[in-house]
Amino acid sequence: MQNRDKLAFSGSSLDRAAELRGEAATLVQSDAARACVFWRGKVLLDADHQLLRLPLSNPIFDATPPEAILLGRENNQLIFAADISGWVPEGFDPNAQIGFFDQSQHMHPACPDAQFADLRAVMMALSARDAELAATGKAVLEWHRSHRFCAKCGAKSEIAMGGWQRNCPACGTHHFPRTDPVVIMLVTHGNDVLIGRSPGWPEGMYSLLAGFIEPGETVGAAVRREVFEESGIRVGDVRLLASQPWPFPASLMLGCAGEAETREITIDPLEIEDALWVSREDMANVFAGRHPTINPARKGAIAHFLLENWLADRLVW
Repeated sequence: MQNRDKLAFSGSSLDRAAELRGEAATLVQSDAARACVFWRGKVLLDADHQLLRLPLSNPIFDATPPEAILLGRENNQLIFAADISGWVPEGFDPNAQIGFFDQSQHMHPACPDAQFADLRAVMMALSARDAELAATGKAVLEWHRSHRFCAKCGAKSEIAMGGWQRNCPACGTHHFPRTDPVVIMLVTHGNDVLIGRSPGWPEGMYSLLAGFIEPGETVGAAVRREVFEESGIRVGDVRLLASQPWPFPASLMLGCAGEAETREITIDPLEIEDALWVSREDMANVFAGRHPTINPARKGAIAHFLLENWLADRLVW
């Protein structure tokens, strides 16, 4: 399919230097090593929305020495992800309610010309390489935050292999970062496409239906099950069209196209808030910002990519 460069977090072809992960604890101490900085899931960017790569000797790491994750090799330089979530900005309220988008930005005194920004809000402003580094670092750091104890025996596990493994000292079990596969479906019937919205989304926000793949399912089976569960629509043929890493917190979005066999919508209110058929002409108005009640899917997200290609008749292998 064309225009895959419009998918955020895709297409950088980062050299992940997996063969060096066993030596990462030593390599991170090199003067040549650099780190992308994360704080509470946000990334440190300069004023031009470029991902900073700082030496580990930078004062930003003094108060909260990080556990560095080896992200890969860039121009013969090793790049790590370093988390300083222990830092508390002046006036910061960790219990403050955050909406769908976190527009707040925080400046660390050690880097006065840079700010921590929500990755979801700035994903299309990043270069392909910066986006891949940020997505990888965010996903792996979140995995470490939520998987500190062995799932087999309950003992506290230890970071290993440059952050790409956790080992249990009690029972010897190895644990590895997980990625959750999610199907997201462009379901069409004639000239119409099926869209829906979840509770809590901003007003007017609709997207394609999506859901996690369950154990023992194929991609096609997951598409049919999720669409039926959420909307009551039966889907026939399914094609896999594209994929996108989605670090919120650690998913792989599998973009599919499916042909609906029925049209009557019966939503499950526990799954979604609303679903409706939208004609190609109305969706063109949505993308142009002329629809009275529906806003376009976010640029960079796979839903926007699939809908855009559907409107342009580019849904081909």
